[in-house]
Amino acid sequence: MFATRTGKTLAAIIAVGAAIVVAFIFLRAPEDGVDNAPAVTAASSSSDIVTTASLGPAALTGIVSSEAEGPMEGVLVTVKQDGSTMSTTVISDAQGRYAFPASRIGSGHYTLRIRAIGYYLDGPREVDIGAGEAILADVHLNTTDNIAPQMTNAEWLMSFPGTDSEKFFMGRSCQGCHRLQLITNSSYSVDEFKEIVPRMGRYYPGSRPNQPQVLLPGPRDNRGITNEELVNSTANYLARVNLNENATWDYELQTMPRPSGRGTSAIITTYDLPRRAAMAHDAILVKGKVYYSDFGSLYMGELDPVTGVVIDYELPVMKPGAPRGLLGLHPDRDENLWLAMMYQGGLMRFDTETKEITTFPLPIEWQNGSTQQSMVSPRNWHVDGKVWTNDQSDHTFMRLDVATGTYEKLPFLLDQHGEPINGYEIPSDQYNNLWALEMGGRGTRIGMVNAQTYELTTWRSPFPRAQPRRGQFDEDGILWFAEFGANAIGRFDPETQQMREWVLPTKWFMPYDAVKDGRGEIWTGSMGSDRVVRLNPETGEFVEYLLPAYTNIRRVFFDDDTRSFWTGANHTNHIVRLEPLD
Repeated sequence: MFATRTGKTLAAIIAVGAAIVVAFIFLRAPEDGVDNAPAVTAASSSSDIVTTASLGPAALTGIVSSEAEGPMEGVLVTVKQDGSTMSTTVISDAQGRYAFPASRIGSGHYTLRIRAIGYYLDGPREVDIGAGEAILADVHLNTTDNIAPQMTNAEWLMSFPGTDSEKFFMGRSCQGCHRLQLITNSSYSVDEFKEIVPRMGRYYPGSRPNQPQVLLPGPRDNRGITNEELVNSTANYLARVNLNENATWDYELQTMPRPSGRGTSAIITTYDLPRRAAMAHDAILVKGKVYYSDFGSLYMGELDPVTGVVIDYELPVMKPGAPRGLLGLHPDRDENLWLAMMYQGGLMRFDTETKEITTFPLPIEWQNGSTQQSMVSPRNWHVDGKVWTNDQSDHTFMRLDVATGTYEKLPFLLDQHGEPINGYEIPSDQYNNLWALEMGGRGTRIGMVNAQTYELTTWRSPFPRAQPRRGQFDEDGILWFAEFGANAIGRFDPETQQMREWVLPTKWFMPYDAVKDGRGEIWTGSMGSDRVVRLNPETGEFVEYLLPAYTNIRRVFFDDDTRSFWTGANHTNHIVRLEPLD
């Protein structure tokens, strides 16, 4: 487990996050940061070709093995046909067998790669599949002494010295903008970090190295940067975990186990987005098409999941000079799409039939440099004609009257204990009441704003730093949500006012969102471990899936018609579909 001392590059300078600031650059790794050179041994077709459950005969199959382990379970094997924008991934089972169904990959020339931390591949990187042929291709792996390039953010957090409280800020803030490897591979001193840390908070988190977006002056733009004690403690910790004094890290690198059991029974499709700068934050399926909001640009994309063709819709500028990027994307009951325009100051509606775009800017007198509409809640606007949104500059809530295009700004609300709530996600219930999930700081509460009386009522999680982040109501009116700080999934029943929580089995999973599928299971995704979790709330059983590449999951979506989990890769130009095979 070694790494060479790296130079002090510009990329590392601008990429270090801090406790309450955000960085603007992330590591665009080659796919998933693992070795991309599989060793393939091909043979002719055989009568005992392995099949993938319910998907028919295999076109490509074999055994994944190594000298260290023999047949290996939980290795991700990915193929991509020349000229295609779609990659297909399957996972080896307990006997080391993998199989690509012929219904998913046709004849042609394919490149292959794998994901299995601690292992690398040598030999040929490709295989030819003929029409009507089934190819046997055994994949051989060798161990590596350098696992650092393969590690996820969660594995770095597991490995770092110190208490969970000391390193929590790196999971909350730093990985929101980039891979932690940018920090660990740097060689900056404490004094240099003291200069870097304050600079990070001046950039919009949807920035890129070739597209930096500086925040405008406003009430939130420099928050905490002048806190000398915080800057000093952050700088000291970052210099403690990087290559500041040594050519290797002085702490043991820890890894997560590969998938096993039901976690190997899935097929994963990764779709490339044509714009390299695309940052797919929210990705949802509407009318057979996948739509995504771009976190770093004024684009909304439409993906055809059958052909892989993407149409990008360039959205109008509402606030020249302000950062450009989108966040919340939700459909209404008519399956038209609503977008929160972030620092552009307002909302947007997209008609999925006519493709017409309508913008709803906030009144100019309400705006400042920090005005930010991160979320939008249009699902139940048919109840009273109002669409909810928020303003993160002062943590207030607003309602848009869709018919008139005018906004109503609610007064600053206090709950039954005389406390305000800093709402992040704001789902609405069937009465179009607003529900606020308190992700900020050490938030522990969820709250409801009565749409008629504006009364705010809150309920508190027993976890001291639960940080409810995003969530959605199911068809029974139950609110399911991810508790980012508590590493848990939460359930709240508005009728009984009872809250229940399930702690995830993997530490530093840091879930972002949660959704219930038609079978009653709950799905969530990790911001830092490239993993998806499926919970059976009746039995408490978890199934954990590893994705084939660095993903940084935000919004999660489940389509019951196709039994598919969808998410965007917020730091790379990809959308991912996972289909459980059980």
